[in-house]
Amino acid sequence: MTTKQGVEGFVEPRTAVSDVTLLLVAHDGEWTRRRVPSVKWAHDFANRHQVPSYDAAVVGVPQRMRDYNRRKKAGGI
Repeated sequence: MTTKQGVEGFVEPRTAVSDVTLLLVAHDGEWTRRRVPSVKWAHDFANRHQVPSYDAAVVGVPQRMRDYNRRKKAGGI
């Protein structure tokens, strides 16, 4: 995480098909998603690493992530 600039965390709640996840998105839209023990754990992790964190159910995921996925699918990355 120390090699990426502008990382933000998006905490995704537990659903019927998945556990709580922490979605980390860099300034360029590159992202990774990891299962985490709880919503509190995800926010605490982000705070410890000085990464802003948001509830994905409230704010959604950033457009830059969707743009990154589109570029990658088109072969631009």
